[in-house]
Amino acid sequence: MALQELLQCLGQNLVLANSGEEALRCVLKGDFAVILLDARMPGVDGFETARLIRERQRSRHTPIIFITGAYEDLGSMFRGYEVGAVDYIVKPVIPEVLKSKISIFIELYAKNAALVKEIAGHKLTEQRLRESEEKLRALAGRLQSVREQEQIRIAREIHDELGQALTGLKMDLTWLVGKLWADQKPLIEKIASMFRLIDDTIHSVRKIASGLRPGVLDEAGLAAAIGWQAKDFQLRTGIRCMVNLPPESDGLDPERSTAVFRIFQEVLTNVARHANATRVDVHLRLDADLLKLQIQDNGKGITPVEIQNPKSLGILGMRERVLPFDGRIEISGIRGKGTQVAVSIPRRSN
Repeated sequence: MALQELLQCLGQNLVLANSGEEALRCVLKGDFAVILLDARMPGVDGFETARLIRERQRSRHTPIIFITGAYEDLGSMFRGYEVGAVDYIVKPVIPEVLKSKISIFIELYAKNAALVKEIAGHKLTEQRLRESEEKLRALAGRLQSVREQEQIRIAREIHDELGQALTGLKMDLTWLVGKLWADQKPLIEKIASMFRLIDDTIHSVRKIASGLRPGVLDEAGLAAAIGWQAKDFQLRTGIRCMVNLPPESDGLDPERSTAVFRIFQEVLTNVARHANATRVDVHLRLDADLLKLQIQDNGKGITPVEIQNPKSLGILGMRERVLPFDGRIEISGIRGKGTQVAVSIPRRSN
């Protein structure tokens, strides 16, 4: 009662327990800034009570101060510290000293509670950011998939419908030429010009269809598509491409093949635009569990600042393409010696 009256001025919620058992029940119901225990109590004594308090996860770190009024209890001071006490006070209690110690623990408890709340807030924010990032990546993956499917559809329609229409038109002109007299040279020359225009249009249609979705990727696989793209790149830019490919790339699912091929196209585009290179070496390897693609040019070499530049959408796009497959892409450059891009993707999902 004296302690209770003494500590009322602190303005805190005081809980009084008349035995060790009652103290344990109180600890089970709530959290405490500090616990004052008499070393000697009826039933379960203070030492056993402290030990049981320390065994509970919820009160494992609650400060315990032992108070004793018997001189002979000084010999049991070490026992009190062994069971988890942070202090051991012998009566008569000096009010100012006790209140000062209690105030320190109350302040520590308040700061700890605020810190726990702040950490919980950070964790919640982090979780929401992670969920948002996962949703954005899922959306980006879905958009890429939809775009690829749309490009396949458009490429097929252009190749099949427009290509067939142009071929039919060419056949009609061939029939018309057979109906003309040999002395109708102006008409024959005009039809010859139309033949050339149709052939150029057919070539453009094939080029557009291949740009949207190379048929070789679906028909012959990733290795053949990379070989075709490297050859086309060399013809268009004059940059030599040395290609080392496996004899076949069967066993890869369309999604992985498409992702790697689009990364390869993006790397070649960057080489043509920025590298000032004269040669590109391409190595594709298919291990039992891993696909590895390495592209090395002999250009000016990309810098770390350029690699980490958030405005480098091409690099960001390449990184996003490997994420759905738990893949990795490593980009490095040496000034004046070129840039290397290494792509590795597991052939099967975990």
